[in-house]
Amino acid sequence: MSGLVQYETRDGIAVLTLDRPEQRNAVNAALAADLRDAVARFEADDAARVGVLTGAGRTFCAGMDLKAFLGGERDAILFAENRFAGFVDAKRTKPMIAAVNGAALAGGLEIALACDLIVAEEGAVFGLPETGVGIFAVAGGPFRLARRIPPGRALELALTGAPIGAEEAKALGLVNRLAPKGEAVAAARALAQEIGRNAPLGIAATLRLTQAALRERDAELFVLSEELWPAVAASRDAEEGPRAFAEKRAPKWAGQ
Repeated sequence: MSGLVQYETRDGIAVLTLDRPEQRNAVNAALAADLRDAVARFEADDAARVGVLTGAGRTFCAGMDLKAFLGGERDAILFAENRFAGFVDAKRTKPMIAAVNGAALAGGLEIALACDLIVAEEGAVFGLPETGVGIFAVAGGPFRLARRIPPGRALELALTGAPIGAEEAKALGLVNRLAPKGEAVAAARALAQEIGRNAPLGIAATLRLTQAALRERDAELFVLSEELWPAVAASRDAEEGPRAFAEKRAPKWAGQ
């Protein structure tokens, strides 16, 4: 492990913290490997009944590290075990709560959507801006967002890339609980304690049933995402988008 995900267990709750604050916790290959290991550790940790996933600093996660994407880490970030970030397709038997501080954008929102519940601090923002950098959300964003909020609003957000604030996300049902600024982890821990007071076998069975109901088509939808991905990822626009973003200029789309 490269120390990019911190792991702490206390009072039956495991807190997993993405720890690249200078890069807004953007996911490179090393962070993806560490998160995959941390989730496996959580599943095997008898002292942990509920998990909380958060980000160090002022951002939950800004998504994929575009420099790493351009530098050859694309497949390790997106398509290794458990898919994006080593997390979005992980098989879990214990509840995981996303504690969203700051922004959950692009793959950051897809990580939050892969959790079972979302707690957000006031001022947090959510969005899928991938189309603005020449690619699309390949890690479950379009179909999982459309399950959590009205499909028309989900499609609008995915097509425009526009972000929404925590208050609207709560009104739409994306966020379960709002917390004061800086208190997302504390609020998520409180929710985790409420869950953890209940019967372990009942929790596990409820989670399994709910995951089955929400994710029964995920396998085929991920396959479709990955069938669509190569043509888009190999396009001139997929090179232009990240470069324009890094150079802080408007992209010049070629449509090819």
